[in-house]
Amino acid sequence: MLSLQTHCSSSSSSRGFSLVEVLVALAVVGLVLAAAVPATSRFYDNLQRREAIRDVRNLLIAARETALTTGNAQDVRIRPSARRISAGRKEVTLPRGLTVTAHGAAELNLDNVGVIRFYPDGSASGGGVDVRGADGALTRITVDWLVGRVEMERVAGR
Repeated sequence: MLSLQTHCSSSSSSRGFSLVEVLVALAVVGLVLAAAVPATSRFYDNLQRREAIRDVRNLLIAARETALTTGNAQDVRIRPSARRISAGRKEVTLPRGLTVTAHGAAELNLDNVGVIRFYPDGSASGGGVDVRGADGALTRITVDWLVGRVEMERVAGR
């Protein structure tokens, strides 16, 4: 018969981790964190930019729908220096690091405020909003003057 025996050694050399092993493990964790934190920061910035752009688009669409349902023209005011876009009581403030440019009909624009007007028949004055991120990525939101359609496209950048 074959007999199996187990041998347990309780020598002090086989217990725990050595100082070198702990230092190596901490160095590996440090390298992983050093790579992960900047990536997480960029992810968060991109997420904020996408959400802000979506909010601007939704504000423009809501202004068009309000003009259609109420029978009254609706103005969307774009304040590039303050990074604010408003329509009626609704307002979107874009995060720092984003640059806003307004394109609209010259006769509607005010001092440092671009205006896009939506009419009760569904048409609009036309124009748009450009939003550029700190990384150079440009998103253009355009309003078609004939049918008031709001479209969004990524023009440049990552």
